[in-house]
Amino acid sequence: MELEPRTTLIVAILVLFLGRFLNDRIRVFRDYNIPEPVTGGLLASILVGLLYWLANVEISFDMGNRDMLLVVFFTTIGLSSRLEVLKKGGRSLAVLLALAVGYLFIQNLVGIGVAELSGRPGVLGLLTGSVSLSGGHGTAIAWAPTFAGNHGLPFAMEIGLACATFGLIFGGLVGGPIARFLVWKNKLTPDEEGELTVGFRYKEHEIIDVDGILRVLLIIAIAIGLGVHMNDLLENFGLMLPDFVACLFAGIILTNTVPRFLPKYQWPSNGSHSLALVSDLSLGLFLSMSLMSLQLWMLADLAGPMLLLLGVQVLLICTFTILVVFRALGANYEAAVVCSGYAGLALGATPTAIANMTAVTKSLGPAPRAFVVVPLVGAFFIDLANAMVINLLLHWFG
Repeated sequence: MELEPRTTLIVAILVLFLGRFLNDRIRVFRDYNIPEPVTGGLLASILVGLLYWLANVEISFDMGNRDMLLVVFFTTIGLSSRLEVLKKGGRSLAVLLALAVGYLFIQNLVGIGVAELSGRPGVLGLLTGSVSLSGGHGTAIAWAPTFAGNHGLPFAMEIGLACATFGLIFGGLVGGPIARFLVWKNKLTPDEEGELTVGFRYKEHEIIDVDGILRVLLIIAIAIGLGVHMNDLLENFGLMLPDFVACLFAGIILTNTVPRFLPKYQWPSNGSHSLALVSDLSLGLFLSMSLMSLQLWMLADLAGPMLLLLGVQVLLICTFTILVVFRALGANYEAAVVCSGYAGLALGATPTAIANMTAVTKSLGPAPRAFVVVPLVGAFFIDLANAMVINLLLHWFG
């Protein structure tokens, strides 16, 4: 059974409603900051899997709208990023980037060690390390032919995608509890008051007018257009970026220039309820689509061999974020929020990281710099560093 884009969107909205309903009714989900799309998306994927196993009915979704939701979301993050916040987050960005690059080596070396100790090729630990976890599905797809053709892993594509999928799930489950533990243990409170970057706090209701929504949709459309043209220009110089990264930078440029030239125009930026609503909605639907479409029956045969590798990686990132990242970033509330995002990033993907931080800030309070630092590290710098680390380790261990 194949669902076309309109029906897929309807199901995604229902899945997001399901996640919000469960989080609203089940306190433990809120207490441990489990993102709403993760709650609903995982339950939906389990139901789809049961339908396949019990009735032999396979449901596939048309994901044609999903990529645009990701572009819209990162554009809203760029539009929420003021220069004064970027300046304050400069040190945190440099520290997190250095830690993230260092962790790529740790993640891979541990994976290689565990694979060899369990009697499997060391390159399997690399494939199930930063290739599929920090890199995600895109990096796993890109590198699978190399591992299959040059390093004796004939099922590299299946293993990489399965590991990236499991990483996406675990990344959405451990980030919130990490932040909760750090906040509770160190008795932390938000460093500053203000509005959330993405979404609203639980039980918070804001009045949003039509003009505000129209202004937000207008500037998002302009920013996306600018980002696409910037990307076309960069391609002429041999530099290719994902569209969502270019749109993120376009949003940053617009929100830090236009209000200076048009001070009377009510420019929606950080603190705008309409912008936070669109940001929350696009991220929620993107993750709902991603998780509800997981074909769990395809992962069942690969689950056993990878549980040990993934279990070690989950324990590793929890230990690293709590003992290293949190302290290096100042051991404050903002650092705890970044830790929740970085755990999602190192195991899953940048949207998972943002969803983790959104769940934490909805419950505990704003952390604006975290929503600038983590996307910049995860959506741009880490992919470049990961490619170099993978090449280097393949040269050493391949």
